[in-house]
Amino acid sequence: MKVLGIAGSLRPGSFNRKLLLAAARAVPRAIRLELWDGLDDLPAYAEQIDGDRPPPGVQALREAIDAADAVLIATPEYNASIPGALKNALDGASRPYPDNALKGKPTAVVGASTGPFGAVWAQADLRRVLKTIGARVVDTDMPIGSAHHAFDETGQIRDPAQRKRLADIIRELIDLAGRQAARAA
Repeated sequence: MKVLGIAGSLRPGSFNRKLLLAAARAVPRAIRLELWDGLDDLPAYAEQIDGDRPPPGVQALREAIDAADAVLIATPEYNASIPGALKNALDGASRPYPDNALKGKPTAVVGASTGPFGAVWAQADLRRVLKTIGARVVDTDMPIGSAHHAFDETGQIRDPAQRKRLADIIRELIDLAGRQAARAA
């Protein structure tokens, strides 16, 4: 089984990328978590440039989502919501509507921010957007507040309770994907 990890931050050394790398450590050996790094390659979504021949970055994102059994998105919080680059990526992935790559795709959302609340508003907004697009969304959040203190020098989440929560969300996502695959078989 393959899980596609998407970090919603363009910043080098992003805490949300670290969160995805920590998630990769938490997945069972039979599961592969693959990070998608094309967020900064996407043009601003515009319907007139989409269609039979979408921009290459948009097509790459759609293909990566389509090839995955599940998606795990780690988002920061910008101005109390989803970062623009991540929202733009979802706008591109949501087409053609209603039969897009995210439709029915098991998806989970986690988040880290340097503020005390761990991107909870961005996570809630992101789950709402994903549900509107048609994804099957795990309805659990994973806030990592004060992210600049949350990871050790190896990239591991310091707090054992947070590591367990991340592992639980991943297990829930994998179980959802497994049930969906069994129904489709």
